[in-house]
Amino acid sequence: MGRIMEWAGRPNHLGGLPRKTVIMAVGTFAKAVASLLNSTSVDNADTLLNLVRSRPPGVPLITVSNHMSTLDDPVMWGFKGFPTCNADLQRWVLAAEDICFKNPVLSYFFRLGKCIPITRGGGIYQEHMNEALDRLSNGDWLHTFPEGKVCQEDEPIRRLKWGTASLIARAPVTPIVLPIFHHGFQKVMPENYIFGKRPPIPLWKKDIKIIVGEPIEFDIPKLKQTALLTSKDLLPFQKYGWPPFGEMDEVAQRCLYIDISERIQSVLERLRILGRKPKL
Repeated sequence: MGRIMEWAGRPNHLGGLPRKTVIMAVGTFAKAVASLLNSTSVDNADTLLNLVRSRPPGVPLITVSNHMSTLDDPVMWGFKGFPTCNADLQRWVLAAEDICFKNPVLSYFFRLGKCIPITRGGGIYQEHMNEALDRLSNGDWLHTFPEGKVCQEDEPIRRLKWGTASLIARAPVTPIVLPIFHHGFQKVMPENYIFGKRPPIPLWKKDIKIIVGEPIEFDIPKLKQTALLTSKDLLPFQKYGWPPFGEMDEVAQRCLYIDISERIQSVLERLRILGRKPKL
């Protein structure tokens, strides 16, 4: 499959005006839903704001969160004080191709909104993952939902897909990885509202809670060495046909991506438990 309208995602497309227009419109919508129609509280917002606005030059940022509704992005960035309408500071995000890129009009719109199409089940080495790596190579901010699909139940964080871990490991400069847990979007956009379908518009007068964690540090060279050692003792398993990654074969890569994913999952689960505790 060829790249889907990648040209529309470039900042110089038509002088950048279409991107700025879409980001402004979507940002205004996010502000209205998060701050006017509903009540949104954010713990540790300054950590996120500082990393979005003033992280070291050339250092990419990956934010990771649970996935509670189709509105999580962009509405989770619509809280008071966040530069939601700034096209230069806005995130790139991995978006499901079968939902956001179903036709040329949607593809163009979501491309302008800094979305990268991802084919579910397409694997961590699918073509557009290279595009995500390009964004990280430029020092950009990328958001991912590593659970891979919406879950509106109050349950522990599910096992994460390995795509985010592979991006962290393969990026030329190791990204800053910031975990975020949110709750309440399942009430704003429930999956089973009327006859098993979502409501036509976001619901209102709901409470949204967002908990921003602290950056997770990954010593990638050390993790690679651990993965190489661990992989030597593993029995053969089904292979996916991954290309070599440096000196790492597919078995070692799998060990590396599992390790990184489990660390992120553990931190997200701690944030989830923290969010359930009532404030004194």
